[in-house]
Amino acid sequence: MVLKRRAAALVGLGALAVLVWAGASLGAPSDTFRSGVESVISEAGKTPERARLNRLFQLHWDYLLHEFPEFATEVGAAGLNDRWTDMSAAAIARRKADLELPVKALATIDRTKLAPEDALNYDLFRRQVDAQLEGRRFPWELMPVTQLYGPHHSVPQILSEQTPSRTVADYEAIVSRLRGTPALVEQTIASMKEGLRRGVTPPKITLRDLVAQADAILVDDPTKSPLLGPFQRMPDTMPIDRREALKGEAARLLREQVVPAFRRLRDFLASEYVPNCRESAAMSALPDGPAWYAYQVSQSTSTRLTPRQIHEIGLEEVRQIRAEMERLMRATGFAGDLPAFFEFLRTDSRFFYSRPEDLLAGYREIAKRADPEVIRLFGRMPRLPYGVVPMPAHSAAARSAGAYDAGSLAAGRPGVFSANLSAVETRPKWEMEALVLHEAVPGHHLQIALAQELNLPMFRKHGGYVAYGEGWALYAETLGRDMGFYTDPYSQFGALNYQMWRAVRLVVDTGIHAFGWNRQQAIDYFKANSAKPEREIVV
Repeated sequence: MVLKRRAAALVGLGALAVLVWAGASLGAPSDTFRSGVESVISEAGKTPERARLNRLFQLHWDYLLHEFPEFATEVGAAGLNDRWTDMSAAAIARRKADLELPVKALATIDRTKLAPEDALNYDLFRRQVDAQLEGRRFPWELMPVTQLYGPHHSVPQILSEQTPSRTVADYEAIVSRLRGTPALVEQTIASMKEGLRRGVTPPKITLRDLVAQADAILVDDPTKSPLLGPFQRMPDTMPIDRREALKGEAARLLREQVVPAFRRLRDFLASEYVPNCRESAAMSALPDGPAWYAYQVSQSTSTRLTPRQIHEIGLEEVRQIRAEMERLMRATGFAGDLPAFFEFLRTDSRFFYSRPEDLLAGYREIAKRADPEVIRLFGRMPRLPYGVVPMPAHSAAARSAGAYDAGSLAAGRPGVFSANLSAVETRPKWEMEALVLHEAVPGHHLQIALAQELNLPMFRKHGGYVAYGEGWALYAETLGRDMGFYTDPYSQFGALNYQMWRAVRLVVDTGIHAFGWNRQQAIDYFKANSAKPEREIVV
């Protein structure tokens, strides 16, 4: 799975703005965007439609970068690495009002006068802004923290992994963000309090690891803090007096402001938030929950399929994949039935590494073998490289086996396949090949890095389209045989087990959110139809 931060930023003007975080106030971008849109509208009939459309794209892109500076950091846009997104209630309301602006401009552009490529750009952009308008009624911003996102994840990742750290100005920007972190935390707490008041919270069970995750970043020692990684690798070319001053200021801010702020967040989570979050896992338990879930289904599938239709698709996929699993099981010579085979795959020591470093080396070896095969199949590799690295320890316990974080060609930051090295006894060798092909190459990295090289509007280069992104990665898994992988029935089963993982989720997601399934019912269905270790099922 590619992390959804990018998609969140692109639709973040409305429904999913919650995934980028709070801080310095930014009123000017909204004013600039509004005046720019008015200019585009006023040029109707005077300026060619294509020029007005591309001007609207650029205005909207600049607006996104300034409103969501974390997203600017991710895509490598310079000059905005010193601040956090303003997620105050006033800023959220302003951005939701701003959602109407691009729609007004598009209404003045005659699509029939556009060339086919420009018409496609128009359609994709229109779909994006229409989705944002449709989703602004749902208060995602009141659920700003889960085990997968929140400032306890985003701050260490942005400061230590994404923000450039080559020049004095880069480090000054990091210090500025450190200085703004307490405001980030306070806005996050305020949003959660409002969510509690309005009955808009995540399910309590999904937050079971949240306090421990917050504890993991309560580190006063600047040499060990996951927030200050760049200060342990400061360039020797930096003047020593400036280097020491910046390092000292970062350490002071960490001790006096940042750690105390995160401690307040941790205490609030433990004493007030988690105990009072909703018991039900279903979105139907939220205010306007059925409509909210229907919106999520629509946005995730780009269709108007109903939850019932998706549920039935999932059931049929499970039936077909299960039959193929039976065939592969027999090819291994296993004497028992399929549930017994699942248990064998989950527990037999031959299928697991005993040391995290060996697991990491295994992933890297697979990636190294994949690279030349990608060139053979596709004729090229992207200019942007990628790496295979351990998933950060402070977040690994609550995440699945692996994830891809997009790099930035503009910033010279490589893409990263983060391998979860925690609980190695739950990371079977037989599914490692499929995971690398999905997350790295020819999956997410190949597609996302090549997209950055294309002559397309920026919103398309960095767009978050589920079928496009995850669909390509699923296709990439199927190329394993052509690339010299899946040479034994166990690795073939691993690829099939990942297919089953997605099919089962169609069933259990709709089951929970639309048809009244409880959590245990979903877990039992998952275990009955997949060899996934239970830890991966419940994480």
